[in-house]
Amino acid sequence: MPKRILQGIVTSSANEKTITVSVERRFTHPILKKTIRKSKKYRAHDDSNGCKVGDMVKIQECAPKSKNKRWELLS
Repeated sequence: MPKRILQGIVTSSANEKTITVSVERRFTHPILKKTIRKSKKYRAHDDSNGCKVGDMVKIQECAPKSKNKRWELLS
């Protein structure tokens, strides 16, 4: 099964080797026919500590690295 790849914006890089990425998705409401924006935050492993707040990054699913980290930084 292929690993999911998501694109989002870094909202926090305060922790060591960890970034928080906010991923936004847009979809049309089935009844209202209005475009809705929903966002979700993911914790991702950043081995090099190279990301800063506001960077656009891609993250990929991986085996669990800690209690909350199930994603790793691609680029």
